Parts: sequence; C-alpha cells; structure tokens
Amino acid sequence: MNKVTLLLALGLLVGSCARKAIPTGSTTGPGTSTPIAEPAVRAVNTSFLFLSAKGKAQVTMKGSQQGANLAVRVRRDSIIWVSASLVGIEGVRAVLTPDSVLVLNRLEKTYFSGGYDYLSKLLNVPITFEQMQALLLGDYLPAPTGITPKVTEEDNGRQRVTYPLADVIIERLLQGGTGRVQQLKVSDTGMQRNLTVDYTDFRPLDEQPTLMFAHATFIQAQQPSAGVVTAAINFTKVNAGRERLAFPFTVPKGYKRQN
Repeated sequence: MNKVTLLLALGLLVGSCARKAIPTGSTTGPGTSTPIAEPAVRAVNTSFLFLSAKGKAQVTMKGSQQGANLAVRVRRDSIIWVSASLVGIEGVRAVLTPDSVLVLNRLEKTYFSGGYDYLSKLLNVPITFEQMQALLLGDYLPAPTGITPKVTEEDNGRQRVTYPLADVIIERLLQGGTGRVQQLKVSDTGMQRNLTVDYTDFRPLDEQPTLMFAHATFIQAQQPSAGVVTAAINFTKVNAGRERLAFPFTVPKGYKRQN
C-alpha cells in the first residue's frame, strides 16, 4: 500500500462527542452570510457509544478500479477499527485511537505504527482522531477555538458553514430539517489539492429511529501527484447502541515496519 492509498484509506474510512448546536435566533434569510462569534449552526450529530457497520467500497485511481468488503467498528472518542478484505481474505486492517495510528498490510506483510504527526506532515494539514471520527460518522465538527466560521443560510433550511484551518478552507453543507452533514469540502488552492465528501442514502437507525444516518458516501480527492481519486462506500448494515465490541489488532511475526 503506497502512501497515497494509505492516506486515502484512513481519510475515507475513518467527531467529536455528540453535540447539537442550539440556534441563537439569527434573522438572516436565504443567500445571506454573516460571520458571528456564536454561529446558529443547526447541526445534529450521532450520540451512540458503539457502532458496527459492513459494506463495500470501490476506489478508482489513475484509471484502475479496486473493490473491497469493509467492516467498521467504533467506540466513540476511543477507537476506530477498519478491516478491508477481498473474497473473504483480509488485506488491510487499521486501528485509530486519539493518539496513535496502526495499519496492518497483509498483502505486503508490512505494518505502520505512529502518530497523527505523520499524517499531518504528509497532508500538510493538522489531522486528529476527532476529525477522522467526524468524517466517518458524518458528524459536524465545530471550528477550533479562536476561529469564527461564516454561516450562510440557503434554500430549504440548509446551512453552509465555512472556516479556515491551517492553509485550507473547510466547508460543510447541513441538511435542512435533519441537521445532518450532507457535504464536506476541504480546499487548498495554493497546493491545488481538494477533497469533497458527499453523504447520501440517509436512513433511520433501528436503535435511534429519530436519527438519519448516511449509508452511502462518495469521496473525490484531487492532488497533483495522484490526479483525481474517487471512492464510493456503501454500507449494507449499520448497528449502533451500547453493545460492547472487540477491536483486535496483532502484528504477525516477520512483518516489516514502514517508516
């Protein structure tokens, strides 16, 4: 697994604690945009403790396609576990915790063990467990302390929230009514790199029928070194609740560590 594929896998497959921003009574109408210290962001995030999901992913890079079966497990704010397999044989397993990144590549008999500073250095953008969790769950992540986002009211009750982070611009589109993240954009015009994540096929969860969860995610990443890379992820089964899950990760003997 080369670095681009590794970063894509982590970025695509892997929020903060459940948070519902309370509207502050903004009087702006559709098409208006006002930067305010306490934005009236009508976001609704997930709140379950454990989540398990199964589905399929298809990645297209430089004209070639690769499909895989996915298994994902999450303990909120603690660990994200991802396994990708083909024809029943596991190829890659990844485990993220708030302070570590572990990736096991059974195809090449290699493994990576390190921190988020490695990913941040490669992407030239601060990367945290909190961001990966929000990306996976389709949750809204507030702007860091000291940064005032711009909130734009759009038609059908949708909101567009934008703020700078390091050298990139973060933009989230929230659905009207449900408050769920519908689209995430990360733009770095200086380096000609862009990432767009679209969340679709929203369905209620059996354990939380009032919460809409995206069962389909489409990602498009563009950077000069890799061109345009896309990935389509479709979950066929999602369970969320308080049932405890296991997160096994063991490096077999003879595997070489990647730097």
